[in-house]
Amino acid sequence: MISLLVCWVLFPLAVTAVSLGCGLLLERAAGIRLPAGLLAAAGFAVVLVTGHVATAADATAELAVPAVLVLAVAGVALSLPLRDRRVDWWAVAAGCAVYGLFAAPVVLSGDATFAGYIKLDDTATWLAMTDRLMEHGRDVNGLAASSYETALDVNLSGGYPVGAFPPLGIGARLVGQDPAWVFQPYQALLAAYMALALYAVSARMGVSRPLRALAAVVASQSALLFAYSLWGGVKELAAAWAVALLGALLIPLFTQRVSAYAMLPLACASAALLAVLSFGGVIWLAPVLIPAAVVLGRLRGAQTAAIASAVFVGLTALLAAPTLLLAETFLKPARGTLTSGSELGNLIEPLSRLQLAGIWPVGDFRFEPDALAPTYLVIGLLLCAAALGVWWAWRREAWELLLYLCGAVGGALAISFEGSPWVGAKALATGSPAILLAGVLGIAVLALRGRRAEAAVIGLLVTGGVVWSNVLAYHEVNLAPRDRHEELEEIGAEIAGQGPTLMTEYEPYGVRHFLREGDPEGASELRRRPVLLRTGRKLEKIEVADVDELADASLLVYRTLVLRRSPVASRPPSVYRKVRSGRYYEVWQRAPGAEVKVIQHMPLGYGSLASAPVPCDGVRQLAGLARTQGGQLAVARRPAPARAGLAAPAGSGWRADSAELGAVIPDGSARQTVSLKAPVSALYDVYVRGSFRGRLQLDVDGRRISSEQHMLSHAGQYEPLGSVRLAAGRHDVAVDYTAPTLRPGSGGPATSMGPLYFAPRSDQRVERVPPARAGRLCERSLDWVEAVTR
Repeated sequence: MISLLVCWVLFPLAVTAVSLGCGLLLERAAGIRLPAGLLAAAGFAVVLVTGHVATAADATAELAVPAVLVLAVAGVALSLPLRDRRVDWWAVAAGCAVYGLFAAPVVLSGDATFAGYIKLDDTATWLAMTDRLMEHGRDVNGLAASSYETALDVNLSGGYPVGAFPPLGIGARLVGQDPAWVFQPYQALLAAYMALALYAVSARMGVSRPLRALAAVVASQSALLFAYSLWGGVKELAAAWAVALLGALLIPLFTQRVSAYAMLPLACASAALLAVLSFGGVIWLAPVLIPAAVVLGRLRGAQTAAIASAVFVGLTALLAAPTLLLAETFLKPARGTLTSGSELGNLIEPLSRLQLAGIWPVGDFRFEPDALAPTYLVIGLLLCAAALGVWWAWRREAWELLLYLCGAVGGALAISFEGSPWVGAKALATGSPAILLAGVLGIAVLALRGRRAEAAVIGLLVTGGVVWSNVLAYHEVNLAPRDRHEELEEIGAEIAGQGPTLMTEYEPYGVRHFLREGDPEGASELRRRPVLLRTGRKLEKIEVADVDELADASLLVYRTLVLRRSPVASRPPSVYRKVRSGRYYEVWQRAPGAEVKVIQHMPLGYGSLASAPVPCDGVRQLAGLARTQGGQLAVARRPAPARAGLAAPAGSGWRADSAELGAVIPDGSARQTVSLKAPVSALYDVYVRGSFRGRLQLDVDGRRISSEQHMLSHAGQYEPLGSVRLAAGRHDVAVDYTAPTLRPGSGGPATSMGPLYFAPRSDQRVERVPPARAGRLCERSLDWVEAVTR
């Protein structure tokens, strides 16, 4: 509960307080009056640009937090007294509502974690870059070879746009949290700031403040943007906020007599957008700002518009200097990814451009809705309402809203037609709030013109379409396991400086973020060293391997091993000793310069069996090697786990998994009792192979030993369910699975689980056997045998 309060309450309050101070400073420097509800959204642009400039170099990176605090304090000091500032509570309500709606998929789970786990691992890279930027900027020199270093080198050295990440790092440091735990609150806060900008941009539509707040809330809930936020789409949200802010910041220019300094807020927002998207942000800027110059010329005269434009260009170039200097470095090698018609990324096929309308009722935005005809009907009504909203804005000369719509919709369509499907999908998400905003405002206009019944019906259909779309996305969200990643965070602090480190599972958040101080590499991840199997093959991405499957030369270069606990895992070679054992991970280390050397390692287990009989020829050969070098044999034993397969009889609520014997896929709530034979009296650790979303309860002989829910992992892993002391003999194991509930993520695709494994606790000690006694090992069931020497 404390972590939820710190991450979801203290973090947004701290960032918003700083943003408000910076907003006051921006207002003071520009000599204009910003709408009260826009101060935080505009001030956040100052936070972003300041953080981006500071983290451009190693020498200034650690000044980002102090610099932002100084600017915020200066803004408050220069604006005192604040008695004449009136709070627009409808703007506050809109921002808070959007923040709460974006927070719901995580907060209602009860854990301060992040979304998009397994579906997309980009967030692991965002966290890696945030870590590095806050300490050393873009400088990657001095890092030892690791998956962390490789991810940074590929992105930071390649000029990847990082503007969205310094504010995350700044906020995390303000509240003393790891960026991983405030990543989702940060996205929700971006959505809230976007809502404030949407509320402001509709100010001159002649619509009441409650209806403007409602329009901002509904528009901010655009289905595609909401779905991207559940995939870690921080850049899409940051860009959507910046584009909306551009439109809102035009209001003072069109309504107040201002000097050239009034271009500063607009330049700051433009620099923020460029920092987030690199030079490609011009595609979003041009449709807003070029017509804005024309409108300004009409209102203030051509000379004023020309001077203002020149000042704007100069200020933007200055504030966006780090972006502009690296633009070619990023865009040239990335051109194929950005423009290739075959680049789908994690998409299945190109998205429908109708998703720009912000309504798409399906749990995974990559697929078509089941109710396609009603979806098209509601989108059609929304487009008609949006056309009415555009007409009304033109009639009232609400140029800022029209220019925002032009930039958001025009930019999204331009990129979706000319860019790759992957980049086009991101653009559709960024621009998707615009049509919803125009549509809801159009519905409000319809009501104002006496068509209240029609407006109510269309409004309910449109709002219902948005809500239903996001309820389905909420229901299928993939939440990262907080306790498992928290354990990795603790391990990372303990092994700092004790690398290189190897993880044999695919866990990008471990090797790109939490274990970064231990120079970690993943066997199937980005890496510098080739991690080869004994067959000579490299692991493909997402594959998992047991330590016994790795070639000795590939494994033994690592000082530290961070291994996922498993009932069928082999003990690492004898030169490693276990230094930590948690619920999910074991840490094994060898001392630097250890005297014992492995001459040859002979693995024995295979598949789901860690142990197997020792072949006599093999052990004699090892004994000969040890004898000639004055060494010994090292032997590891691993008690075989008791295994209980799950069945799927007709009508049971389960269906058999054809790829795994004894595994099932739940179709709903189900219960079954299976028989288990414990080979010895011992304390057993209980595991289930696979993962699950609903609640899984396990009873042994009528005793409750486990009750867990939403435990997700990549394929090939075992989830720990608890421990139980059993006497040798038969036992009844009751498995009770509760179908998806209202909990976030409970309605996603069902995953395979089973069999159950009961693994006897073992000290995993290594025995030494003289070569002369090697014959005694023949046909004994062992984990492995080694020839070792000093």
